[in-house]
Amino acid sequence: MSERPWSSTAPPGEFRPFVPDGETLKEFTLRAVILGALFGLLFGAITVYVGLRAGLTVSASIPISVLSISILRAFGRSTILENNIVQTTGSAGESLAAGVMFTIPALIFLGFGAEFTFWRIFPLALLGGWLGVLFMVPLRRQLIVKEHGNLSFPEGTACADVLVAGERGGSFAGRVFWGLGLGGIYTFLMNTVQAWTSQPEARPNWFQGASFRMTITSEYLGVGYIIGSRVSGILFAGGIISWLVIMPAIRFYGQLANNVPIYPSTIPIPLMSPDQIWGTYIRPMGAGAVAAAGLITLLRTLPTIFSALKAGLKDVRAEGTGESNAAAASRTDRDMPLRWVVVGSMLIIVMMWILLTFHPIQGAETRWYHNLFAGIFVTVFGFLFVTVAARISGLLGNSSNPISGMSIATLMATCAIFFVAGWTAPNYQVLALMIGGVVCIAAAIAGATSQDLKTGYLVGATPFWQQMGLLIGVTVSTLAIGTTLNLMNKGLEKYIPTQIPVIVQSLPTGVKVERDSFTYQGKNYQLINSLGSHEIPDGEYLYSPETKQIEYQWAQGIGSLKAPAPQARLMATVISGILNQRLPWRLVLMGVALVIAVEILGVRSLAFATGSYLPLGTTAAMFAGGLIRSLVDATTKKKDESEASPGALYSSGLIAAGGVFGLLGIIINLLQDPEISNRVPHWLTSVLRLPWPEKLFSLGPRFWPALAVNEKLPMPTSAQSLLGIVMFALLAASLFYFARKKLD
Repeated sequence: MSERPWSSTAPPGEFRPFVPDGETLKEFTLRAVILGALFGLLFGAITVYVGLRAGLTVSASIPISVLSISILRAFGRSTILENNIVQTTGSAGESLAAGVMFTIPALIFLGFGAEFTFWRIFPLALLGGWLGVLFMVPLRRQLIVKEHGNLSFPEGTACADVLVAGERGGSFAGRVFWGLGLGGIYTFLMNTVQAWTSQPEARPNWFQGASFRMTITSEYLGVGYIIGSRVSGILFAGGIISWLVIMPAIRFYGQLANNVPIYPSTIPIPLMSPDQIWGTYIRPMGAGAVAAAGLITLLRTLPTIFSALKAGLKDVRAEGTGESNAAAASRTDRDMPLRWVVVGSMLIIVMMWILLTFHPIQGAETRWYHNLFAGIFVTVFGFLFVTVAARISGLLGNSSNPISGMSIATLMATCAIFFVAGWTAPNYQVLALMIGGVVCIAAAIAGATSQDLKTGYLVGATPFWQQMGLLIGVTVSTLAIGTTLNLMNKGLEKYIPTQIPVIVQSLPTGVKVERDSFTYQGKNYQLINSLGSHEIPDGEYLYSPETKQIEYQWAQGIGSLKAPAPQARLMATVISGILNQRLPWRLVLMGVALVIAVEILGVRSLAFATGSYLPLGTTAAMFAGGLIRSLVDATTKKKDESEASPGALYSSGLIAAGGVFGLLGIIINLLQDPEISNRVPHWLTSVLRLPWPEKLFSLGPRFWPALAVNEKLPMPTSAQSLLGIVMFALLAASLFYFARKKLD
């Protein structure tokens, strides 16, 4: 079969699938579905971890394909269609995770952090995932089959090439495992053993307000290599403008304020660290920049949107009148029945209504007709943006899918309706987020699903079984995504001693009591939330009725420097800003003006805006990966452009290693929590002898304290930073070596 003439890019008149329509091979087998579901769990968790930290995601289809080929071959002869089902089912986790983490964590930033639980995340992720898969069913023939030759679907085509190449064997999977192994050792030693700092940094006195830093993780290096020097360079340029131009300017001119705090800060600028300047002034600018860039990207694709909607509606009408029934008789053109799509959509509206009516967020209850409106709104906007996302993915690739822009457009439309109707209370903010979140997840799933269906079309798969695999993958990976989000939020949280006198009976504007009872270290507190207040910095606080003051800031993991969740914070900023009219608009407009200037210069602004919003350490490490990509291209005859190239496969392993071993480190931190015995069953406490000693694996600070991590210092010493840079350089050298080493 592998010797028959076949090309994934053959023109429509000459194209034929790799597996002919009349040939029947093993496809939707139990082992393929189980392996795909396991990959969905793994890559869903990895994507959440990396995405919350970096604000970016990387396609998982290629690594899943090569791993599937290797693993199934070890269990006996596998077919190309089985491997396709594995990657289709598994890649659902990665795309679902992207949609979830861009939106749902905004609950924390809107002041409902106590409600950010697994059972809040799970149903929303599930509804959005199902919606995205169902709405792609009537669009498949129009976008995948009829537009073959016009829409390239680059990731889907590359994945088909990998699956066909896998029929011939080779060292594809081995290269991924090398990245996973070496990257895993590096990550474990850095994060868990704390052998060296994860962020070398310098804050020179001659350039106050600036911070030169790099977050030297394996996943950032891998992401930078895959996206290339051009995109990573634009990201880094955004970071340079924020951290090395605007922040020093704020510090320089802030000295003239005579130690008076300047809104939105509650601390005088001369007393602020670079991180505080970034969090207070740069984030609103970055939010304006990302929102403007997302909308510009969306406007740029308006012609595509209109043509996609027109073609999609035409195809749905044709399906409903039976015009395409004859074509559906063949194996390679058999879709899920359209009535399933209609019934499923109605069921999603009902489930959304039940969720919001009978399981509302505490303090954010809405009336039944509000919730019904939300369900209908989700379905209408869902179909609109699923069509858009699939079309854009076909033209530009899934990585260019402006999910953030579409989500912002949904939120702005929803919030504008709410504002006109007078629905501006906190519960309506949550309702707007639910609508935007489910639509965002559906659009993310649709972009990836269209790539998977393109792969199936090229290799000769059965669309019905692919669609069933996607539904299974979405359902299973939702478990991992909800668990990982919750795990990161708990594992990275801190209780910071903070003394702020407060009169709880007359709280300032923007401050509210979120919970009347909150227990910490055996003491009962009231949980207070501040958002957009002039008196108390944004965040959640523990107020003691006994001392009449705030005693701790509850700094949750998501939103911290280790998991900034930039898109989710942006969604919260948009919602709160429109409904409450309390945004620092001058800072937001500065970000918008910056994006307009970049667009005039001829640079696509979405990457630049994201870079201006992220910590500089993140974009610097990605740029290092992009430079390695350029160096490999310059020293080899053939440019490393394919997603199945040696460097891209090794980088996929590095990304997976950062996610897997990063999560392992968080789990170990949780098992060392002194209060873990109150949160898990007693039998588990006895079996694992919990809690573990606090510094059980932290060998670095014990045996070489001068060079290892020292959490008591505000930033690493020169020697600590130098060791970190040397270790990162060794990891980068391994990437350069394996990227130039040819596959067998």
